[in-house]
Amino acid sequence: MSGSCCGQDAQFDGTSEAFKRALWTVIAINGGMFFVEMTAGAFAGSKALQADALDFLGDTATYAISLFVIGMSLRVRATAAIAKGLSLGAMGLWVFGSTAYQVLVLGVPSATVMGGVGFLALMANLASVVLLMRFKDGDANVRSVWLCSRNDAIGNVAVMLAAAGVWFTGTAWPDLTVAAIMAGLFLWSATQIVLQAQSELSAERQTS
Repeated sequence: MSGSCCGQDAQFDGTSEAFKRALWTVIAINGGMFFVEMTAGAFAGSKALQADALDFLGDTATYAISLFVIGMSLRVRATAAIAKGLSLGAMGLWVFGSTAYQVLVLGVPSATVMGGVGFLALMANLASVVLLMRFKDGDANVRSVWLCSRNDAIGNVAVMLAAAGVWFTGTAWPDLTVAAIMAGLFLWSATQIVLQAQSELSAERQTS
């Protein structure tokens, strides 16, 4: 990419071994954090932690698919994007449903566990950002991987703020609010991914 340490142009498509190694490392980080956060979220009764854990799971699948389709045709990449979008939408609906259930149950999550695990998740996502930063100016597929990790780090900060809110108010509402916002982001992102993929498929059919 132009002006980068990779020495490749701005349309870098992810075919370098360095990018693939970085992506494998990020896949391992995200997969491990899914299990850590989902377990901690269930233990602490935190829907925000569980929502963030699902985000890690979604990222793991997204990165794996992105790695698999590198160098493939536009049709294959767009079809894979639709599958990723639908999966992300399903996660968003699950988080909305579980958040509504938490409101009815009225359980207050553990602020200490939320804050501690949220900080661990933030460190994991910052490590991913550092690994992928030199590839951030590639094509859409490559750039989306880096942006995903960067946005996840922002989400982890939101979880930690929710933990502070739970501790300060003694209620579950800060946790539930963050979980609902994250669920909405899942659904919004899923819609954007599917619409773009459909547009790319339509353009590909017109040129074939």
